[in-house]
Amino acid sequence: MKLDKDMEEVLPTFIIESIELLQGMESDLMALENIEDTEETINTIFRAAHTIKGSAGLFGLDHIVRFTHAVESVLDLLRNGKLSVTWELVAVLLPCCDHLNSLIGDVANGNLEENQEVTECGNRLLDTLQPYLKLDLKTSAATQISVAALHGNAERIETIASNAIESGNWHLFLQFNGNCLRDGMEPLSLIHYLSTLGDIVGLTTFYDAMPDAKSMDPESNYLGFEIILKSDANKETIESVFDFIRDGSQIHILPLENRIPYYVGLIESLTEDNAKLGELLLKSGVITQRELEEGLNTQHTQIKDQPPPSARIGEILVGQRVVQQPLVNAALEQQQQIKEKKAHESQCIRVDADLLDKLIDLVGELVISTAAASLRGIQTGDVALQEANAGVISLVEAVRDSALQLRMMPIGTIFSRFQRVIRDVSRELGKDIKLVISGADTEVDKSIVEKIGDPLLHLVRNAMDHGIERAELRAERGKPAQGTLQLNAYHSSGNIVIEISDDGGGLDREKIYAKAVERGLLPAGAVLSEQELYALIFEPGFSTAEHISNLSGRGVGMDVVKRNITELRGIIYIDSMPGLGTTLRIHLPLTLAIIDGFLAGVGDASFVIPLDKVVECVALPIDDNHDYMELRGEVLPFIRLRQLFQKNGPVSRRQNVIVVEHLGLKAGLVVDRLMGELQAVIKPLGKLFSHVQGVGGSTILGSGEVALIIDVPGLLRLQEQGQVSV
Repeated sequence: MKLDKDMEEVLPTFIIESIELLQGMESDLMALENIEDTEETINTIFRAAHTIKGSAGLFGLDHIVRFTHAVESVLDLLRNGKLSVTWELVAVLLPCCDHLNSLIGDVANGNLEENQEVTECGNRLLDTLQPYLKLDLKTSAATQISVAALHGNAERIETIASNAIESGNWHLFLQFNGNCLRDGMEPLSLIHYLSTLGDIVGLTTFYDAMPDAKSMDPESNYLGFEIILKSDANKETIESVFDFIRDGSQIHILPLENRIPYYVGLIESLTEDNAKLGELLLKSGVITQRELEEGLNTQHTQIKDQPPPSARIGEILVGQRVVQQPLVNAALEQQQQIKEKKAHESQCIRVDADLLDKLIDLVGELVISTAAASLRGIQTGDVALQEANAGVISLVEAVRDSALQLRMMPIGTIFSRFQRVIRDVSRELGKDIKLVISGADTEVDKSIVEKIGDPLLHLVRNAMDHGIERAELRAERGKPAQGTLQLNAYHSSGNIVIEISDDGGGLDREKIYAKAVERGLLPAGAVLSEQELYALIFEPGFSTAEHISNLSGRGVGMDVVKRNITELRGIIYIDSMPGLGTTLRIHLPLTLAIIDGFLAGVGDASFVIPLDKVVECVALPIDDNHDYMELRGEVLPFIRLRQLFQKNGPVSRRQNVIVVEHLGLKAGLVVDRLMGELQAVIKPLGKLFSHVQGVGGSTILGSGEVALIIDVPGLLRLQEQGQVSV
């Protein structure tokens, strides 16, 4: 199948929107079991399925339409109260979302044709939906919309067989005028002609207006007909059959009730700008141009005689029995969505991620160029140049902040994925676990969001498997049977902190220690701090699990988690209380691109310290050979960068101390020169320098010199452990 040029251009939009809708469907499905008022959530899920189906139909993706139609049929039963929300139903619908994701993924990969293997997988899922679709259809359209109701008669008529209703798609109510025979119009001939447009699969004759035999006029028509028609013709074509007999007759052509979801889907797939209610109903084919014009004429007359609230076109069309209320409701909802979408689109545009990355790179080069211009101004002593450059630097900073803000994403985009993981894994483990999310709106750079997902997933699964106990053990310990896993995120000191907490049994320190000694990681009798002990769980192949499960227990993965987080310039801290649970805190930088820094010189080299870690700068006491100093009654240990990085060059007569702090740890970095603030574009050092501790990257200065960026958290941690030469 080949799309025309216009459809090819909008196909990426269909793919992106469908993926977003499916993500929302998955989240809403999992939320159904935990909320009391499910009506709005069910409606949202139903609208998402309809939108995907309708949009897929526009591109001729019939295999997606067929599968989604079955899913939406179940959702429609749920929406109408014919099904109730159960864990089993949600468990059936969630794999359907996964399958739709696969189908959309195939389209994204350029495969517009149906894949037989994927279709067979979908058919197996459809089999799981069938038990929910086997409802008694005898209460469908023929019963729901009776001719008696249309004609003010309280007595119901005979309904048409359910198999006819199932196979048809149009429901006709015909009460021809009493003089039609005199006018040469034979009702049966019209019905016979109607059969040329399709198959009449059901016909009922009603005779409510039939008088007794003595009063009967043989030239008058007393009969009415209820017809179920199966036809591919649109409503306007069917209506044209009765053009010459319309005056004085009551002719109502409506979609069968079991076809209403189909037309609701069509309505919800329409994306007309400034769409009016009548236009939506007309374009979906549920009313004709004549019916719309008659309704508008009636509305115009009512506006003259009554206040506007009494002249709503939807109410008029329902009152004239040309359309059902559910279709009007769907059109009203779509009308509102179109307005909201247009208002949102006027404020937002989609930008390719690669373009954002290119923008950040260009801003980085601009920062380096402005630094070079600033240096030139200082070297030449040109005051006017320095003042002009200061203005440019201010603007560049504003551009930098705006560009970085464009790449910011809420961390909740990751957190929401774990709802499904918690659900599936907890069932696999036989544990009842709930997920509590907070801080989902906390923003972080897109590049970090993309890379932190897998490490978080491993930590979440590990907490569920090893952290949270089984229900019987929790009962013995006086805990509720349901375990709790919490994901939290917040900003702290220029970092984003992600917490994974569980209320399980906590880490067994003695077992960790014994395992480390057994594996030769520690000598017997070694004394370790709490963090040093907990850090052992990140050693390759380290595990204290007694049994190996499908999820964990082989010691594979935690070392990869730490390596991935370290590559993001992040740090993991662990807090654990035996019997109460464990919390892992991951500290990550907000961005991996550009930072504000403080430039310092040591010998013939320059170093950049992240500005958010700098507390203050003080002069080093003269002839002070100690490795610490007293700062306002507090002992401040030193880290001498000259010795740490083995730098040569003359020592400054008056050295300075840059006081840095991270998570309550403080130290003084001893440097030769203080060179002021700057914007630093972070450049990776590469694998060759991966063994260098205390360095988080590099940057290019305005002079072209390469300066190392100090990893303050890493340095402070090493200093606390006594691994830094001072």
